[in-house]
Amino acid sequence: MMKSALLRRAGPPLAALVLLLGLWEGLTRVLHIQPWLLPPPSAIAAAGVHESRTLWNAMLTTGLASLLGFALSATLGVLTAILLASSRLLERAFYPYTLLLQTVPIVAIAPLLVLWFGPGTRAVAVSSFIVSLFPVITNTLTGLRSVEPALRDLFHLYGARRLATLWKLELPAALPQLFTGLKVASGLAVIGAIVGEFVAGFSEDAAGLGILVLTAYRQLRTDLLFAAVLVASVLGLALFGAVNLSGWRLLRRWHPSATGT
Repeated sequence: MMKSALLRRAGPPLAALVLLLGLWEGLTRVLHIQPWLLPPPSAIAAAGVHESRTLWNAMLTTGLASLLGFALSATLGVLTAILLASSRLLERAFYPYTLLLQTVPIVAIAPLLVLWFGPGTRAVAVSSFIVSLFPVITNTLTGLRSVEPALRDLFHLYGARRLATLWKLELPAALPQLFTGLKVASGLAVIGAIVGEFVAGFSEDAAGLGILVLTAYRQLRTDLLFAAVLVASVLGLALFGAVNLSGWRLLRRWHPSATGT
């Protein structure tokens, strides 16, 4: 029964993927499309196998920077949201400036990151952090502000201290929104790291996926470029899956979003 349920869920997307890859392969061959313009899936797979060591090392480099940036955004984002939620005055004064994190193009400030932190993992991790911080702040702040007033009044009635209210009421109530922000940030962390590598990734460290994409583009190795993009997508999905699993384990016993009720 579990196998049939899994087949019903996984069957349609797998069938669509096989159909899409088959059409892609067939059209590139029938229309004689140049491999440097649009390589067939078979060529991309061959490039991925041939350059598997290079792709693996690049994924580790980008993955490390993404994890560092994501960890920073998760930690500082939650702490910032708690601070802003503690005072309406603080929220009105500083929350508008967090919007700058969402609107400033990371490519425009990446050269500054190189000047301040030097080329390599540190600058790329900061780029990942900047891109992924805003969703954590805004979603956590929304969760902290969405606590039912009746529950706040109850805690106040029993003389609960501010820290106890935060720990036992506000943070548990904000967990669903917090994990929503972390899910968004997990994908943005990988994007921010790769974009940061376009400018800040040149160093004596192992080249990341962003550097590999640029190198493949300059050499017209479109098959390798597609393979690198695919690996980057897998990296983002892995980080997203880890956050999603963590949220499910924390919320599954009491929140409808995880229990399915």
